[in-house]
Amino acid sequence: MGPVQHRFIETNGIRMHIAEKGDGPLVLLCHGFPESWYSWRHQIDALAAGGFRVVAPDMRGYGQTDAPEPIDAYSIFHLAGDMVGLLDALGAGTAVIAGHDWGAPVAWHAALFRPDRFRAVIGLSVPFRPRGPHRPAMPQTETAMFYQLYFQEPGRAEAELQADIRASLRDILLRLSGDVPLAEGPEDFAMVPLDTGLRGRMAAFAATPLPPWLGERDLGSYVAEFERAGFRGGLNWYRNIMRNWDLMAPFAGARVGVPALYVAGDHDLVLRFPGARDLVANLEQFVPSLRKIILPGCGHWTQQERPAEVSAAMLAFLKDL
Repeated sequence: MGPVQHRFIETNGIRMHIAEKGDGPLVLLCHGFPESWYSWRHQIDALAAGGFRVVAPDMRGYGQTDAPEPIDAYSIFHLAGDMVGLLDALGAGTAVIAGHDWGAPVAWHAALFRPDRFRAVIGLSVPFRPRGPHRPAMPQTETAMFYQLYFQEPGRAEAELQADIRASLRDILLRLSGDVPLAEGPEDFAMVPLDTGLRGRMAAFAATPLPPWLGERDLGSYVAEFERAGFRGGLNWYRNIMRNWDLMAPFAGARVGVPALYVAGDHDLVLRFPGARDLVANLEQFVPSLRKIILPGCGHWTQQERPAEVSAAMLAFLKDL
C-alpha cells in the first residue's frame, strides 16, 4: 500500500500538516498533549489496510502546523473548526472523527456541533464531558497546584518544559503509562509542587527504562517535533478551559447523537480525576449511541500502549456503521 504521505492544507485560516494513507471512507485522527500525528502511527497502517482513508493532522499549535500567537485562538470552536475546514480541504462531505487526550474533546465536540459532517466519533481516554453549571475546578494547596492551573501563566511551563525537551517528554510519557508504577500517591499525580515546579518532578523516572510501547526512535520523533514547535501552542489549549466553559453555554445539556465508541485503560490516571469514573459509568446519558471498552492494565497512552486492541476495536466499530 506504500508509506504514509505528508502534505499541507489550508484550514480555518491556518496551514496544517497532515499525514495520510489509504482509500475509502474518511477517518480523522486527532492527537493530544504532548504528541503529534505520530501517536496514531499504528492505527494509520491498520485502518488503511482495513479499507479506510486515514488522515492524522498535527493539531493547531503542534509540529509543522501553524501556531497562532493569540491565546484565545485555541478555543474549542477554533479546534473543531479546524476539523471542519480539514474536511473541506480534502473535498470530503463527511468523516468519522477520533481523538485521544485533548484530541478527544475536539472529536466529541466536532460531532456535537456538526453531526452532518461527522457521522460517528471515537474518543480515547477522555470521555465526553457535558457543559456543567459550574466553572471547572482547578485546586491549589499551600504547597502544590493542579497542573492545568499551573499551565495558565504564559511562559512559565514553556520555559520549564523546553529547558530539556527530551527529559520533559520522557517524564510525561512514563508518568502516565500503565507500565510504570506511580512515583506518588494517586491524589498527588496531577499536582505540581510550587517550590520546584515541573522540573522538580522529573527526577522520579530518570532511571526508569522506556516501556515496551515507546522505543528510542518513538521518543526521538516527539522530541524533534517539540524542538521545532515548542510547547506554547499545546499549552494554549489549557489556557482556554475557562473560556470554553463560557462559550459552551448555548450547548448546556446537549447530547452527542451520532454513533460513538469510547476506549480507555483501567490504569489511565484521567479516570482518577474527580467524578471521572462516575461520568464514564453513566456516559450513555450524554452519548446515547455508545459502545465502551475498558482495557485492563492500559494507562493513558491508549492507542500506543495497546495498538492491536485499539485498532481492532476501531475497525470493528467502523465496519458496523
